[in-house]
Amino acid sequence: MAAAGAALALAMALALSAGAAVVLWRRRAAGGGGRVCVAVLGDLGRSPRMQYHALSLARHGRGVDLLGYLRDRPHGDVLRSGGIRLVPVAELRGLRVGPKLFQYVIKVIVQAIQLLYTMLKIDKPSYILLQNPPGLPAIAVAWVACLFWRSKLIIDWHNYGYTIMSLNHGKNHPLVQIAKWYEKLFGRLSDYNLCVTNAMKEDLWVNCNIKAVTLYDKPASYFKETPLELQHRLYMKLAKDYEPFKPRTEAVSLNAQRSAFTEMDEKNGHVIKTRGRPALLISSTSWTEDEDFSVLLKALEDYEHYINEGAKLPSLVCVITGKGPLKDYYNGLINKLHFKHIQICTPWLEAEDYPLLLGSADLGVCLHKSSSGLDLPMKVVDMFGCCLPVCAIYFDCLHELVKHDENGLIFRDSNELAEQLKVLFLGFPTLEGKLHSFRRNLRASKQLRWDESWDQTVLPLLGQNE
Repeated sequence: MAAAGAALALAMALALSAGAAVVLWRRRAAGGGGRVCVAVLGDLGRSPRMQYHALSLARHGRGVDLLGYLRDRPHGDVLRSGGIRLVPVAELRGLRVGPKLFQYVIKVIVQAIQLLYTMLKIDKPSYILLQNPPGLPAIAVAWVACLFWRSKLIIDWHNYGYTIMSLNHGKNHPLVQIAKWYEKLFGRLSDYNLCVTNAMKEDLWVNCNIKAVTLYDKPASYFKETPLELQHRLYMKLAKDYEPFKPRTEAVSLNAQRSAFTEMDEKNGHVIKTRGRPALLISSTSWTEDEDFSVLLKALEDYEHYINEGAKLPSLVCVITGKGPLKDYYNGLINKLHFKHIQICTPWLEAEDYPLLLGSADLGVCLHKSSSGLDLPMKVVDMFGCCLPVCAIYFDCLHELVKHDENGLIFRDSNELAEQLKVLFLGFPTLEGKLHSFRRNLRASKQLRWDESWDQTVLPLLGQNE
């Protein structure tokens, strides 16, 4: 029944979408003008890779329509770009009528109509570059829009939607099987495909007969180590709202301005790191089922126990950034913890402040477990751009990014993470040991930035048809 309902939803959505296409047929333009529609059926502010695509296209003189939900503000570079036009898609909320299957059917139909209508209102694009997931109904709608405009469809595969769906419903659920069939079928209708790992590239070819080009996530140029003066300014800003950034003691001098980590002499503007400062640990998340933060919380309990047993470890400030459905649940768990040496806060940072905080931190922690085992966590890419060493939880293709004992450490459970925190922070900040070694290796790696990687990988694809 569920499978039939989902299939019916898809059929109805496509039928209604085709009808909308006929209504808007007269808007069809004669020429492409080299424009590109960069689309995601999600929040643009939380879709950095699609923002990067838009910026790269604009940098090469392409007009860009960046299409998606406008919940959180995109990065300032996107807002300031004269070549990028934000195209909001109305977000469907609050549908609570009837059984869940009925709600799902209606949601798919309404989203399909909204998305196609929006895609047909823009100027004629030469390409539609679509993020997947979410791909239902986005891939089918983008394909219809490409038929209408005579455009080329490029799918950027970040993961598989059906594997994310299986986290809630199980692999054998009829809706998951329908979503899997849908992604394989409509994915093959694309003209070009990008993906985030070589493992996904191979899987797309072997299991879906889809030929893709690997475009690894790379950090934007603003992900870099943060100068000490900027660190101090950021800490003072965050201290206004978050207790862990406030100084533990009063400044020695009346002329000093102090945070938990830094102190500035207001007479000469000189900034130093405070003596006995805590270590700053950062993790970022979308608070979804593919990241189990109880692993980190248990490791922090063990870390506190090490200190109580006399280990020479620093106090910790643990910052977990992001928004998502499970944030309230984990905040409830955090509030039940009573640490003496660890402080945890869960802020939502402005887009410009996030790279500054990464560039100021001492260690990053990643709890992303790929639902497919084929994608890589972009948060680690950004951390490496800031030369920030990382402890990351293991999954199959993580080795394409994190090199164990070279640029970070890989752990499998909370006990192993706790031991790694102990090893990395022992004697901090006087003795940096492995942390210093990892940071030095990251500085020496001179990894490609996004612009360079995009120019080498995507720009040739765009030239094939023109």
